Amino acid sequence: MLWPQESLFLDAEWDLSAFNNLAALEEKVRTCARCGLRAGCRGVVFGEGNPQAKVVLCGEGPGADEDRLGRPFVGRAGQLLDKILEACGFGRFEHVYILNAVKCRPPGNRIPTEEERAACRANLEAQLRIIRPRIMVLLGATALQAVLDPRGRITRDRGRWVEKNGLWIMPTYHPAALLRNPHLKRDTWEDFKQVVAKYRELVDPQHYSPHC
Repeated sequence: MLWPQESLFLDAEWDLSAFNNLAALEEKVRTCARCGLRAGCRGVVFGEGNPQAKVVLCGEGPGADEDRLGRPFVGRAGQLLDKILEACGFGRFEHVYILNAVKCRPPGNRIPTEEERAACRANLEAQLRIIRPRIMVLLGATALQAVLDPRGRITRDRGRWVEKNGLWIMPTYHPAALLRNPHLKRDTWEDFKQVVAKYRELVDPQHYSPHC
C-alpha cells in the first residue's frame, strides 16, 4: 500500500477500498459530495494520463478552464507544464498521470480549505493505490500541505525528496507561480532534473531527455 490503512481520512461512509481500476473509481468519485465544492462547479475533474504511469503530478484543484473541459492542467499553467514535461522527455499520456488534491473547482479559483482537502483525501489515496506510481511531484504549496505536511512551505521544502512507503515525493513550484514570477523557473527546472534522474534510477535507466 502506498498510503497507510490507518489514514484519518478513510471512513465507512466513503469506502473506496474495493475499487481496483481507475475507470470504476472515476465513476464513483463523480458522485462525491463530501464537501460543498461539488455544488458550485460544473463537475468533478478526476485526472488524466497513463493509468500505469510511474510518475504522478499533483496540483491543488481545478481552475475555470479545467472545470469547463473536465481535464486537469489545460489552461496557461497546464500549457507550461506540458512544455516542462516535454523537456524532460515525458509525455502527458505516456509517462505521467496528472491529478489534483481536490477534484472540484473552488469558487473564484480560491485555495481549497483544509476541510475540503481532507474531504477529498480518500479520493486521492484511492487513485494512488490503483496507479502505484514510484514518483510523485507536488505542484505548489496546497499539494504539499495536502499530501505531506499541513504546515509545509513550498519555498522551504521544494527540491527535497521525501520517501513514503516506497513512493518518492518531490515538492516544487506550481506552474502558475512561474507565470507570475519567471525567476522561479530556474529552481523548478532543477527540481524536475532531479525527477528525471530518479526516473532513470527507479524506472528506466535508458530514459533519454535531450534538454536535461
